[in-house]
Amino acid sequence: MRHKSLDLICLGRAAVDLYSQQIGARLEDVSSFAKYLGGSSGNCAYGSARLGLASAMLTRVGNEQFGRFVIEEFQRAGVDTSHMPVDETRFTALAILAIKDRDTFPLLFYRKDCADMAISAEDIDADWIASAKALAITGTHLSTETTQGACRVALNAARDSGAKRILDIDYRPVLWGLAELGDGETRYVDDAETTAHLQRWIGEFDLIVGTEEEFHIAGGTTDTVAALKKVRELSDAVLVCKLGALGCTIFDGPVGNSVHDGVLVEGVQVDVLNVLGAGDAFISGFLRGYLRGESWETCATYANACGALVVSRHGCAPAMPTETELFDYLARRDDVARPDRDARLNDLHAKTTRHPAAWGPIYGLAFDHRVQLFDMVGELGVSADRLSPLKELLVRAAEQGLDKAGVAGTPAVLCDDVIGQDALNAMTGRRWWIGRPVEQPGSRPLRFQHGDDIGSQLMTWPAEHIIKCLVFYHPDDEINLRLDQEDRLRQLDEARRVTGHELLIEVIPPKDMTVDDHTVARSLQRMYHLGLRPDWWKLPPMGTAAWQAVREVIERYDAHCRGVVLLGLDAPMEDVKAGFRDASASDICRGFTIGRTLFAEPARRWLAGELVDADFVATVSDNYAELIRTWRQAAGESDNAAFAGALT
Repeated sequence: MRHKSLDLICLGRAAVDLYSQQIGARLEDVSSFAKYLGGSSGNCAYGSARLGLASAMLTRVGNEQFGRFVIEEFQRAGVDTSHMPVDETRFTALAILAIKDRDTFPLLFYRKDCADMAISAEDIDADWIASAKALAITGTHLSTETTQGACRVALNAARDSGAKRILDIDYRPVLWGLAELGDGETRYVDDAETTAHLQRWIGEFDLIVGTEEEFHIAGGTTDTVAALKKVRELSDAVLVCKLGALGCTIFDGPVGNSVHDGVLVEGVQVDVLNVLGAGDAFISGFLRGYLRGESWETCATYANACGALVVSRHGCAPAMPTETELFDYLARRDDVARPDRDARLNDLHAKTTRHPAAWGPIYGLAFDHRVQLFDMVGELGVSADRLSPLKELLVRAAEQGLDKAGVAGTPAVLCDDVIGQDALNAMTGRRWWIGRPVEQPGSRPLRFQHGDDIGSQLMTWPAEHIIKCLVFYHPDDEINLRLDQEDRLRQLDEARRVTGHELLIEVIPPKDMTVDDHTVARSLQRMYHLGLRPDWWKLPPMGTAAWQAVREVIERYDAHCRGVVLLGLDAPMEDVKAGFRDASASDICRGFTIGRTLFAEPARRWLAGELVDADFVATVSDNYAELIRTWRQAAGESDNAAFAGALT
């Protein structure tokens, strides 16, 4: 029998969802939206990939920014996009929606002549279909002659190769022309022609999944049991009927006289924020068990839990749980009425869905300095206007230094938005590791650079920027000072959980306080006790015992922490290199972000007019490359070790 390299191919809708950020507002009154991947088939491919299945998407997208966004989002989740043709004449579909209350979700579909509804028989590669264990199709793609042609070829290829054929009825009356344009919310409109059309297809499938209303349209009656019996007359498929909060029932044979006569698996009770996408999460979870041969009870348990998690969150695809998150929730589900407010689940969701999934060594050039550079131009008597161009030259130095060191990938940098906004703009969108500071330089107690409303500030940031916050902290600080600083860190942590940014906390013990091998580790432990779970830590050079203490704390409290990067403190080059020995020996330290050691003196000369641009870039990039080579030698990295950016 042919080897199946894929678990699942999803054929159908892939779109962009624009979700209202104002909860409780009419769609007419909404003022801002969040952009997500969407479309029922797209959500299923994405959700099943997060749950560990080797999934693929078969659809079309437009040759525009939203089409590229859809492809890139799939790829970040590990979905195979090799068979997603780009349509040169049609736009990627849009869905625009609001969350008015627990039962009202105004929804507009912008799908007139959209790209995914142009998928045709010519786009189907039968050999590729045969490489999958299953093919999943949604009812929407049975609604037009063109998409029916694609479904016919795909279903035949799946049948001939022994792949399971799955139908998600996915009945949206507006997409069948049975509701007004603005009525995407309505889930059921009786229509004999649609029923007859669906009944010509349902005998083709091995598994059929739908809500009660969706089985009503397939069965031609609003009596759920009668509808299920009619579908059973036409199909030998396993029937999975979703019952909302009550769970689901599965019929692997005859349909009895009650929906409870099948394999009934009760659902999980949660507070509902948004029902949209719950069905896509349900089928993703169900297929996670189904395609691995697990029992119906297990399949349904996964499905119900995935649906419960998604209805409690904003968005569809981004709300889909990962395998790690799913099993954590199942172990505690009776105690988690509000998954969206459970700190542990929120942290697992953030950490196990991060983009990219992994980073290699961090060879960071830090030029987020503000006060030091303003002081420098003051001492030299030159205009501060030269500082922004200086940082743009440091972007070039980062690129050239990585190349000189013979490392593949893209650079890691720290850069601010006070002097370095132009530099940030130049780097963003290029897969760089970009840390961006929020602290008021030198503040103790900690204060934020642009004021207390840190959440509003982060809302304007590109999602790829990593929040970097330096705090001068000692576990034995005077109590009021310590509580003040910790309150700021918690405020920052709460804000970034809303915006989804990664967080790097830089901890430097004050110079006037005693430091031993446990000081930094105790600081981290205190922050973990406060509920802080940053993605990264940035720490000063330490001895072997101190690094071991730090490692033990991080491993105890956060298995998903990305690790530590080493800071430089403007130390001489030889001192920095000496600190690499102990740092690189600790596998919790992932690299470094060093700044003034590399560029302070060349920057002074450039500002004074003693170096031209090319010479400044060459000098800094040489220093940067030298430091990268030193780190790699200390860490025993191979010559072909790739930097993080190549691993996205």
